[in-house]
Amino acid sequence: MPVKSYRPYTPSRRFITTPDFSELTPKKPEKSLTEGLRKRGGRNNTGMIMVRHHGGGHRRRYRFIDFKRDKFGVPAKVASIEYDPNRSARIALLQYADGEKRYILHPQGLKIGETVMSGPQAEIKVGNALQLIHIPEGTFIHNLEMLPGRGAQLVRSAGGQAQLMAKEGPYAQIRMPSGEVRLVPKECMATIGQVGNLEHENIVLGNAGRRRHLGIRPTVRGGAMNATDHPSGGGRGRSKGNNHPRSPWGQLAKGFKTRNKRKVWGWMIVQDRRKGSMGTVPT
Repeated sequence: MPVKSYRPYTPSRRFITTPDFSELTPKKPEKSLTEGLRKRGGRNNTGMIMVRHHGGGHRRRYRFIDFKRDKFGVPAKVASIEYDPNRSARIALLQYADGEKRYILHPQGLKIGETVMSGPQAEIKVGNALQLIHIPEGTFIHNLEMLPGRGAQLVRSAGGQAQLMAKEGPYAQIRMPSGEVRLVPKECMATIGQVGNLEHENIVLGNAGRRRHLGIRPTVRGGAMNATDHPSGGGRGRSKGNNHPRSPWGQLAKGFKTRNKRKVWGWMIVQDRRKGSMGTVPT
């Protein structure tokens, strides 16, 4: 996917880049696989802001994505490749042989008209989904489950890919995009290949208006606030006082480990993303 740049007829236009969308099919989304998406502006049921910097943006419709890939043994043809405003990846519309339609994340290299399949009898090729026990070691994968049947939760953003490193006992070792090596049950499903839209990381928004269009509200520095609003606030000039960098709620922002190593799933991390070992598999 090429990235477009523009003639700098304004200062912000000099740095703006956009995707050219040349790989997309010019069609409306499949109506039966979408629903209206209500905006909540980061607020909970009482109206209190739970997530800052959310709000506004263009109206969207949610596309239902098949993260489980549980339609085994039925071939499906790629009918279209479409834009999804709810994620960084592109999505592909599959037309199954029995007439059903489903959206999946679009893998890099999968073209319109090609056939994909799920299940143990599927080939090891881009777009096919299999259980880890049927995938050869060293294969690059995405759309990975954490528990069998739950649906994919890992490696779903644009350009993401993990690698199946080894299989030992009931678990497979997966190297994540962050460099972390973690254990995943071998019965979990994964899709072969890499998530498409690799150029997403090269897009420069360039001005405030594009961020608001995406539903991102402004962010105010803590040092610009009053002392009552932020640990870094107050003072005369830019003084931070004798405070270490903290979040608005007082949690240390640099060097403070927030992960609880006693969590029930902590032992599944074989090697953390900083290349330090986290432990061994319990027997």
